[in-house]
Amino acid sequence: MKKLPRPLRARIAGAFTALIAVSFLHPVLADPQLSAIANPVDRLASQTGSPMDSISPQLAANEIAAFRIEIPQAAIDDLMRRLTNTRLPDQIADSSWEYGTELSYLRELIAYWQDEFDWRAQEALLNQFDHFKTAIDGLEMHFIHQRSANPDAIPLLMVHGWPGSISEFYKIIGPLTAPQDHGGRLEDSFHIIAPSLPGFGFSGIPTEPGYSPEKIAHVLAALMEKLGYERYGIAGGDWGAIINRYLAYNYPDRLIGLHSNMMLAGPPADESRREQITTAESDARASRQAYMANETAYQQIQGTKPQSLGYGLNDSPAGLAAWIVEKFHGWTDMPQGPDGDLDAHFSKDELLTNVSIYWFTSTITSSTRIYYENRNTQVENPIGYIDVPTGAAIFPAEIFVTPRSWAEAAYDLRHWTIMPRGGHFAALEQPQLYLDDLRDFFQLFRQ
Repeated sequence: MKKLPRPLRARIAGAFTALIAVSFLHPVLADPQLSAIANPVDRLASQTGSPMDSISPQLAANEIAAFRIEIPQAAIDDLMRRLTNTRLPDQIADSSWEYGTELSYLRELIAYWQDEFDWRAQEALLNQFDHFKTAIDGLEMHFIHQRSANPDAIPLLMVHGWPGSISEFYKIIGPLTAPQDHGGRLEDSFHIIAPSLPGFGFSGIPTEPGYSPEKIAHVLAALMEKLGYERYGIAGGDWGAIINRYLAYNYPDRLIGLHSNMMLAGPPADESRREQITTAESDARASRQAYMANETAYQQIQGTKPQSLGYGLNDSPAGLAAWIVEKFHGWTDMPQGPDGDLDAHFSKDELLTNVSIYWFTSTITSSTRIYYENRNTQVENPIGYIDVPTGAAIFPAEIFVTPRSWAEAAYDLRHWTIMPRGGHFAALEQPQLYLDDLRDFFQLFRQ
């Protein structure tokens, strides 16, 4: 049978979705508890994609509300129109990723987005988890809260970074919460709490300055307290690793342990410890510093003029994809070299699900402001020695390389694993290695 044109398929899908909604969702929406829940895309009620300005009455009443990701068909149709009208730039002949996102790859990705990517399938994949919203510090916070059947499971707060999202964790939430269903043992289970950071994804957008990593750490501590967790573990990379350092320093009595897949520490004050760097560490550090010399332009613009950048990225899905995918390409372990095949590490569905979250929620501009806030917000309680048991997973293509002796001077270091492969987006790129290391580290604290 001949494949229907994309616009016709979209209209049929929209009509079918509406029919399903009327037939099956109407009784659910009649429930006063669920009907008060803010839709994840209230900010998409108009085709301009303006942000949601207020918290729902239920959340304002300090409640925790169940939540589902439900993108309006009109927003999907609008995305398809914009992709159809994409105006791509030129590219220097015989060049590849050295100038930025490679043209032929982006053209292929856009075609897949238009003709093969199924947002509804990815939406269902994410909705297999238990999602909630609540208000913290006057801001609507979205989070996955997936509890294990094991009442003795360790609560684990997993914190994403930029340009990631909660979709990074979709491969590992099941094995962490129900290891018995994935070849593991029930006693190794976790309760997983995975929030969307303020200004990211399905969480609210701050309307005032100051949402620095330190402030976000206080927000996440308040979230965990509201959920009733007195003691818990924390894990994450990128901004998640930075935010978790503030959590560990300010709330050490609440934490079982800190796990990081982007270990951060400066040179120790003790000169003898500062010089305790192995040849392998020195070579790796020099190599990553040389590589990152051409990888930090995004930090400069996002740390100084994120609003100007946002006009283009929030208006063009192709531009947004190019900006985000460049980082997935540049920060992934590419044994085949800098022009390596990104599809060998992530599926297009995985990449586009993450990009689509930013697109449908209009949060690319608000997410990049974390760089500006980090530069321009005064730290209230500068981080010193972190007296929380710490574990580190060191992936070879991580954007920072911290010598072990430096980490030992900055943390109560209990666990250190040099990974054979993998990069910055560890939970998505190397889920089994990441899972195993989380389990090994937190096994130290199980009864």
